[in-house]
Amino acid sequence: MILFPPAKVNLGLNVIYKREDGYHEIETVMVDTPLTDILELVPSDEFQFTQTGLTIPGENKNNLCVKAFKLIQKEYKIQNVHIHLRKIIPMGAGLGGGSADAAYVLTGLNTLFNLNISNSKLEKLAAQLGSDCPFFINTTPQLAKGRGEILSPIEINLEGYYVKLLNIGIHVGTKEAYDGIEFSTYSKSLENILNQPISAWKDELKNDFETTIFKLHPILSEVKNDFYSEGAEYAAMSGSGSTIFGIYNKKPTSSLDKYKDAFEFIGEMK
Repeated sequence: MILFPPAKVNLGLNVIYKREDGYHEIETVMVDTPLTDILELVPSDEFQFTQTGLTIPGENKNNLCVKAFKLIQKEYKIQNVHIHLRKIIPMGAGLGGGSADAAYVLTGLNTLFNLNISNSKLEKLAAQLGSDCPFFINTTPQLAKGRGEILSPIEINLEGYYVKLLNIGIHVGTKEAYDGIEFSTYSKSLENILNQPISAWKDELKNDFETTIFKLHPILSEVKNDFYSEGAEYAAMSGSGSTIFGIYNKKPTSSLDKYKDAFEFIGEMK
């Protein structure tokens, strides 16, 4: 079985307050993009996890794909599999690639072994792996609340638009992203903002992490401004960074002449 876990971007990200459990209460809308990893699941006599493409730091046992398999195996007693991951989505980039991989292991195993696990149950399992993981069970536009795991569908149609993703290799840690964060005081809901034409999002659709992160890494603000200069309808940082994305009504040009060592992806939204 071959699957294609997608990267996501955040349309707005409001950090509302810090909770007693140490997490932050957030509100964001997540949509998937045409950029994907490649995941293969094959029944096997013994469990294997192999990986090519971008190098994933750390031991295999700590990879979310492995944890996802172990979670399903423990509850449903499935046989072993060989998981091979071709890593294409940059890591620690605000694109949710690791979360997507883990969620697709869950949904892939559900199909491969005819487990008949409901989507709501899969979302609960995915939440044990990470805050972004439940979104990737369905990968339709979702309004996410809580720490990101409380999902509700939202109508957004970006079909025919192009997305450009640019990651220039700046790593933004979670602590760095939240240090100095100013909590949202927006009076207008994300749903109301997103119901407006995309051209109106620029002035109202905000990512709260940008204020802090752009001060630390001004080049990210420069990238965002470059996207607007070349015709983006909307541009922002995704998640806690550091990927900048732009939404265009026609295919944009590459930025790699200026940002030579960057990771760039341009694709049409579906």
